[in-house]
Amino acid sequence: MKKYYLFVFSVCCTFMSYARELHVTPQGCDASEGGIDTPLRTINRAAQLALPGDTVTVHAGTYREWVNPLHGGWDAQRRILYRAAEGEKVELKGSEIVQNWKKEKDGIWKAVVPNSFFGESNPFVTPIEGDWFDNQGWVQHTAEVYLNDVSLYERPNRESVVNDTIRSRRDPEGSRLLWYAEVDGENTTIYARFGEADPRKELIEVTVRPTCFYPTREGINYLTIRGFYISQAATQWGAPTAEQVGMVGAHWCKGWIIEDNHIRNSRCNGITLGKQCSTGHNLWSQRRYDGATEYIEVTLNAVRKGWNKDNVGSHIVRRNEISFCEQTGMCGSMGASFSEIYDNHIHDIWVKRQFIGAEIAGIKFHAAVDAYIHNNWIHNSQLGIWMDWMAQGSRVSSNLLYDNTWMDILYEVDHGPFVCDNNVMLSGMAIWDSSNGGAFIHNLIKGKIHTQNETRYTPYMLNHSTEVKGVYGFKVGDTRYMNNILCIYEGDEYGLSSYEGKTDAWDNIVEDNTECHEPKIELEEREDGVYLKLSIDETLAKGKLVDGERLGIVRLSNYAYENPDGSPILVDKDYFGQERSKDTPLCGPFEEISSQPIRLWRKL
Repeated sequence: MKKYYLFVFSVCCTFMSYARELHVTPQGCDASEGGIDTPLRTINRAAQLALPGDTVTVHAGTYREWVNPLHGGWDAQRRILYRAAEGEKVELKGSEIVQNWKKEKDGIWKAVVPNSFFGESNPFVTPIEGDWFDNQGWVQHTAEVYLNDVSLYERPNRESVVNDTIRSRRDPEGSRLLWYAEVDGENTTIYARFGEADPRKELIEVTVRPTCFYPTREGINYLTIRGFYISQAATQWGAPTAEQVGMVGAHWCKGWIIEDNHIRNSRCNGITLGKQCSTGHNLWSQRRYDGATEYIEVTLNAVRKGWNKDNVGSHIVRRNEISFCEQTGMCGSMGASFSEIYDNHIHDIWVKRQFIGAEIAGIKFHAAVDAYIHNNWIHNSQLGIWMDWMAQGSRVSSNLLYDNTWMDILYEVDHGPFVCDNNVMLSGMAIWDSSNGGAFIHNLIKGKIHTQNETRYTPYMLNHSTEVKGVYGFKVGDTRYMNNILCIYEGDEYGLSSYEGKTDAWDNIVEDNTECHEPKIELEEREDGVYLKLSIDETLAKGKLVDGERLGIVRLSNYAYENPDGSPILVDKDYFGQERSKDTPLCGPFEEISSQPIRLWRKL
């Protein structure tokens, strides 16, 4: 036995001493060794060679490929790092260039591409589909066509390309950048209108691959993806009851770090931290049961499949810019549990608005148990942050949200305890609360607050665990509002009025909030950041420090408000991380209010 342990120790030491750096350049060769003088040509070839402890350094250029890693790291200290070389721009694309455009008589352009161009799956025949997706009456596809990195609008037929003008959130004045495709047994024929541009003189790209960085195998743990420009994948709709494949996606994995990337132009999702396929794949579309019953079944399947802290989640997603994705900037069903999401700039989500569905937001998580989502800047989406089902133990803190057309934060059929603190919410609707056991603390709430009872039965969990403790029917309430600034304007649902007079609801705890009537709130984006000017006539109340003892025990799960490590929650810092007064903290997200504009986000 001693000899066996000595052998294992020797192997580990040998492995650690031979951790490598593999280099990739567009001028490399995949038959090479991957050294600085013998670089590889594709990232995916490096991904087949990289072992725990290795670093894959990718040099400047455009890489049109799907990176499908073969191995993961061993643990957080011996991970595999994929990085763009320092100071170099590395683009990873799910698209290819199309150049053979010919002008038709009616002013549109035509290109014929062999079906072999697309490999195993042609996105021009792959419909967008899945649970809770609505195609608005016509088949839309995962394909996209880009003119100089701006996506065109798909149309249902050739005549529409000739005649239509599309108005959307992105193009309120109207756009005639349109495409339609016909596919036969051999070729894909694309008809497109490029406005005044001549496609023979511009960069025209079409999506070819369903993802850019996604392991087909589960359990590829402890990867870091750093510093890439990732774009133009034909991603599929990511329902919570399905395998969720984003442009970058952790496939039922643990311990990824996704940092400092620019992620844009995904047909559906930018980053996915989602579940895998065998626990259920678009079950609701089969209409066996109602949607809630289907997702309970999927949840229990996932627990049997190993959904727990040891195997899944615990990701870090930070300092990414995510934009122009038509479903979410980031989504995840169960796979975002125990994760930390921070310092991301997420904007221009669902701006073309050709389809609708119940899974559209800047961040849309299901079952984000003990997740910590903080210091993100999210704007120009349908919805900022959507916490759906089993958000128990989660904390949403110090986020800047505005210009979201539906609302800033939605808690849907969650059972507490969960915490929402120090956020700046400036959209027309700030909060939609159809949950119980939440604590809203030290927020600036400009918009309306809507509450809604539900008839669905949803799970609540054992403390800091993915194991289901029970399933409960639904009552809104048992909610805490403490030390918030509540803006009151003319109309319904400002302040906490929507909680009043609710029948069949639990009582709430409301303490030390400040109501500000008709405050003047101005937001300005400057070159160096986003600034807030806050003019309030009322004197802001000074409340009491909020901690776990003051918040108490939630009614349903019978648990206290705690950090993931089991220590009591203590809201003793403000939006900027500044220490609050221990005796009389100021209401709202800022411990100090100035007459001068306050910089809420520093542009890098």
